[in-house]
Amino acid sequence: MSRLRDVPLSVLDLAQVTSVTDSRTALARSRELAQHVERLGFTRFWLAEHHNMPGIASSSPAILIGHIADATTTLRVGSGGVMLPNHPPLVVAEQFGTLAALHPDRIDLGIGRAPGTDQRTARALRRATGPLSVDDFPQQLTELIGYFNGTEELNAMPAEGNRPDVFLLGSSGYSAQVAGLLGLPFAFAHHFSGDNTLAALALYRERFQPSERLREPYALVCASVIVADTDERARWIAGPGGLAYVRLRGGRNDPLVTAEEAAAYPYTEMERLIFEDRLASEVIGSPETVGARLERLLEDTRADELMVTSMVADQADRLRSYDFLAELAGRTTLMDSSERVKTDAEV
Repeated sequence: MSRLRDVPLSVLDLAQVTSVTDSRTALARSRELAQHVERLGFTRFWLAEHHNMPGIASSSPAILIGHIADATTTLRVGSGGVMLPNHPPLVVAEQFGTLAALHPDRIDLGIGRAPGTDQRTARALRRATGPLSVDDFPQQLTELIGYFNGTEELNAMPAEGNRPDVFLLGSSGYSAQVAGLLGLPFAFAHHFSGDNTLAALALYRERFQPSERLREPYALVCASVIVADTDERARWIAGPGGLAYVRLRGGRNDPLVTAEEAAAYPYTEMERLIFEDRLASEVIGSPETVGARLERLLEDTRADELMVTSMVADQADRLRSYDFLAELAGRTTLMDSSERVKTDAEV
């Protein structure tokens, strides 16, 4: 029995800018990737919210979600996620109510409880000078859902009657418990908090209370996955993402470099250790290697859905990685070069 063939497959994208592209190209490539994975039979395409990061263009998920939804027909499109402390719940309800009205039954609202950025940027987003806190997150979340349900005094047009599918995102036990108590589907960020995955999912299932939305727990696990013809090729493609993590640990968020630039980078001994540790935490390799590791991950987590993200600088390599993944999951057979969608560099 293959769990990989049984669970839905989805994508988390960051609209990453590279050292040889700009933000316009990054956004175009996100649209292209969404169209590509839709043809491959993927279920969702989520955009992450990040601010003040030169290497990431997905700072406005609601706008980008509308753009991607317009460019696709069956794919569910959503946020992975909207960081609720950065926004008034009323505004989020209005934005996603509008999206759900324009694209019925295709919009997901993934909600996170952390600002997801530095303190200065978070204050600029909130237009507040007070201390930042996530302690009021449950109240904010209840208010947000209330706008969709029509239980708040204010009318967040057109939210009522146009509720997106709400997920709670998390990388800790706290979010897992909140998701369980509210009876919401839970999306866990295994790609950057792998050590917490099993404990958080156990808490979610233990605390789960059936709701009108969900009768049984629903756990989505997001993993960093890169597939290529061989283990060596996959590791080469993964180099830019590894270097990006090294730089992030050093307080930098530069655009994603090319694989050649990553290979030529003069790593210090400590940076090399960080680089290797990062790649070891990801699912990288040939179809055989990746298939075996994903089967183990799904078996261990009992995930109901697998979401994947990939930090790959070259668009053709990125599309090809998803081709391999779709074939592993039995969604399709690999397309030959005449059938594969052309990248923006080839048009």
